Amino acid sequence: MFEFLFKYPSSLFSKGNFVLLGTWPLWLLFSAVVLAGGGLAWSIWIRRKRIASSVQGGKSVAVWALQTLLVTLILLLLWQPALSVGTLKPQQNIVAVVVDDSHSMTTQDNGSSRRDEVIRTLNGGLLKSLSNKFQVRLYRLGDHIERFEKPEQLNASLPATHIASGLKEVLAESATLPIGALVLLSDGADNSGGIDLETINEIRRQRIPVHTVGFGREQFARDIEIQDVQIPVRALPNSRLQAQVSFRQHGYSGRKLHLTIKENGKVLGSGDVIGKVDGVQQTEPVLFNAGPAGVKDVEVAIDPQADEENAKNNKLIRVLNVDNARPRVLYIEGEPRWDYKFLRRAVEDDKNIEVVSVLRTTQNKLYRQGIANESELKDGFPGKVEDLFGYQAIILGSVESAYFTPAQQELIQQFVDRRGGGLLFMGGRASLADGGYGKAPFTDLLPVRLPDRKNTFHRDPATAELTQAGRESLICRLEENPDRNVERWKKLPYLMNFQEVGAPKPGAVVLADMIAAGHKMPLLITQNYGRGRTAVFATGGDWRWQMLQPVEDMTHEMFWRQLLRWLVSDTPTRVVASTPRPVLTDEGGVHLRAEVRDTTYLPAGDAQVEARVVGPDGSSQSVELHPDPLEQGVYSAEWSGDKAGSYLAEVVAKRGKEELGRDVVTFRRENGQAENFHLEQNRELLEKLSSQTGGRYYRPHEVNRLGEDISYSEAGITVHETRDLWDMPIVFFLALLLRSSEWLLRRKWGVV
Repeated sequence: MFEFLFKYPSSLFSKGNFVLLGTWPLWLLFSAVVLAGGGLAWSIWIRRKRIASSVQGGKSVAVWALQTLLVTLILLLLWQPALSVGTLKPQQNIVAVVVDDSHSMTTQDNGSSRRDEVIRTLNGGLLKSLSNKFQVRLYRLGDHIERFEKPEQLNASLPATHIASGLKEVLAESATLPIGALVLLSDGADNSGGIDLETINEIRRQRIPVHTVGFGREQFARDIEIQDVQIPVRALPNSRLQAQVSFRQHGYSGRKLHLTIKENGKVLGSGDVIGKVDGVQQTEPVLFNAGPAGVKDVEVAIDPQADEENAKNNKLIRVLNVDNARPRVLYIEGEPRWDYKFLRRAVEDDKNIEVVSVLRTTQNKLYRQGIANESELKDGFPGKVEDLFGYQAIILGSVESAYFTPAQQELIQQFVDRRGGGLLFMGGRASLADGGYGKAPFTDLLPVRLPDRKNTFHRDPATAELTQAGRESLICRLEENPDRNVERWKKLPYLMNFQEVGAPKPGAVVLADMIAAGHKMPLLITQNYGRGRTAVFATGGDWRWQMLQPVEDMTHEMFWRQLLRWLVSDTPTRVVASTPRPVLTDEGGVHLRAEVRDTTYLPAGDAQVEARVVGPDGSSQSVELHPDPLEQGVYSAEWSGDKAGSYLAEVVAKRGKEELGRDVVTFRRENGQAENFHLEQNRELLEKLSSQTGGRYYRPHEVNRLGEDISYSEAGITVHETRDLWDMPIVFFLALLLRSSEWLLRRKWGVV
């Protein structure tokens, strides 16, 4: 319709410049318009007495305006309006046709693959129309580009789609050639993270328009796709972990879907979720057991449905490093009490948590348990950085703050902030507000603002109740099922005592409340602090959870083991190795990073750091990490692996012959898997690419206009042409509209 009314396609108007070809000066046109308008106004004014009063005023102005517009249109045509546009010289320019030949093009749409539709489009007139005007070069696009001669050579076998790098390769190969345009035929399923600004700017710099032709459905009728899985990168053996599984579905809203987590075919955890809104990402937690020590490929999957159109996007694999370390927890207790005994008993069978305790039995006598040698903790709480920082967490029981010297108090603060350790405050008659902890540095460490008074410890019963945050927390998960877990907490025996802790700080998380004498107060509160984390458990009477339940009941043991694992699980060692991308999609380049600290956990900028990377086939390679010039104590290196599978990199830091520490980081390379995901046509990407480079987006049935649109370009070898506008049909219709509108108004007002 546009081309019928305006004679030319819309692309010509978007690229051309409006010009007047008449030899008369432009000021004469404006003068003629003004004179004509004035003459028409004077004519209406002198005839005002013969015009009915109902037509005077605003209606006279309307008639004058229509007459003036018609005269202006006629005068404009006398000045010969036209479009000046740059066009490509026939057969002197090259059009690069880039065809997506990756595996996603095998996807069936309406009984036919996208590859077949591309071939039909190319052979159905597109190549012929382009060849009539330009020289045509054909490229197949995947993880790289290749030249090809005939559409029948396309086989949709390339393992990935890297649109940005592919376009760069085409531009580099044709840098010295007159490229008039790029034509990309694709479903837009890019695996390299989209088209970066650098690529767009390079195309713009060369003023080459990219026209895109989109293939494939923009939405599947029935499909489930896992989009992301978040699991801890490392864990202690037999820890209960939580995977956050993000997925979207079409056609299964309200249906129960089964999630499983496996390792080598063995089910580690499972759960049922309900599909929510079609096409909207939803995230669901699934619990699983880490199992024994080792590096594991954890497969997270949603069971395929019988009528699902693409079952290959229902699973993802993540790497989990189950570390056989045994973190040490320092427990300081100021007086003999039941909770000391039951806490130690709760974790004594846990082979991956070691509790080293100091119990003050009298004012000048200490009872030590779990020590490694006779000299450990001989004088009570450590007074040196090296001694205290050897632990991963600290528990402060019913012991007054004055028990610690000012230097030791500062050491505790640095243990959490700089060391990154965990710190737990327990309720007791000599702890929290009653123990004098309402002063620095403990006021900063505590996740609550303590009451400014004494007598906050009460030997009265209180019952525990989970908050909404506690329902989601692994610390408080006694049952796999969230609803049954809430009920189990409600049925726990009452606490023997409780302590008022005041109001939680902003940023703190209350996992459980306690109800005493009709009042609800925080019971278990956590927060992050510096590199570490702190918590308050406002009671010393949870031992009744063990004493008043059957012998086989593991509630008390589970709670303490999970709380202590939370305290120590993220405590860093002196060397912390990491990579920003634990999963590499169709590429082997990985960035290795190591943060190195000395024995006092200050950044070590003079270390020698090396990584030994072990590949999926067992082969190993050493990689030297170099200091970061902007961040002290940080070392990094770039490395590339060519095989698909899981990799392990052991990073060792030394200072001379002294070893500062070591750590392990895992990552995985996936080849060809990305082509099974995001199979809907990414029209947004294709439209963005074309619009930002001066091209247009087309559907396959619209490509018959492509050859004509490509002609209007300023890339390559061009000439400037002018196209007359005076004979456009819209001009005739506009003149007819103006004249007929005036006649209809006159007829309505009775002055025809």
